[in-house]
Amino acid sequence: MRFLKKSILYTVILIVLGILITLGLESFIAQDTSSRIYSNVNTIPTAKTAIVLGASVHSDGQLSPILQDRVDSAIDLYKENKVEEILISGDHGSDSYNEVDAIANYLKNHGIPQDKLLLDHAGFDTYDSMYRAHNVFGIKDAIVVTQEFHLPRAIFIAKHLGLDYHGLQAKERAFKIENKIMKREKLANYKAVFEVIFKIEPRGSKKQV
Repeated sequence: MRFLKKSILYTVILIVLGILITLGLESFIAQDTSSRIYSNVNTIPTAKTAIVLGASVHSDGQLSPILQDRVDSAIDLYKENKVEEILISGDHGSDSYNEVDAIANYLKNHGIPQDKLLLDHAGFDTYDSMYRAHNVFGIKDAIVVTQEFHLPRAIFIAKHLGLDYHGLQAKERAFKIENKIMKREKLANYKAVFEVIFKIEPRGSKKQV
C-alpha cells in the first residue's frame, strides 16, 4: 500500500512538473518573440517577401478557413506594398495532396501575378519552412503570416536560425481552433527548441528553386 501511494504521488508530481515546464516554455517563446510580432498590416515593417505557412486544403482544392485567413492577410501585405513577393511554403508530400498549388491558384485568382510567387513544395512543418526560406530560397528579410497561436513558434525558429523575420497575425474569422491543435502547438514548442539547438537540416534542403 505504501509503494502504491508513493507511485501515485510521484506520478502526480511528474505530471505537474510537465505542465509547468510546458507552460513556462510557451511563455518564454512568446516573450522572446513579442517585439517581432504585429497584428496590423499598417504598422509592420516592410520586407521583400511574405511567407505563407501552409495548412489543410480540402479534397476539391479549396482552402480551409484557417489557411484562407493566412493567404488573405498575405494579399493585404502585397496590396499595401509591404512586400514585393510571396513565398508559399506547404506540404506537397504526395500527388493527391498539394497545399502549395492550391494557395498559388487562390492568390492568382485574387490578383497576385505568377511572377511574384515562390513555391516551396517541401515546407512539411514550421521548422522546414523557416530553414528552407533562407537556405534554399535565399530570403533574408520576410514577414511570416500565420495565426496568433502559431506565430511565436515560427518567429522563434526564424530568430534562432539567425533570420531577420517579423510576423503578422493572420486576420481571423469566427472559426473554432480545436483543442487538439492547441495541445499539439504546446508540444511542438519542445520540437522547435530541439531543432534550433541542433540546427537540424530538413530533407531536400540543398539550394534549389
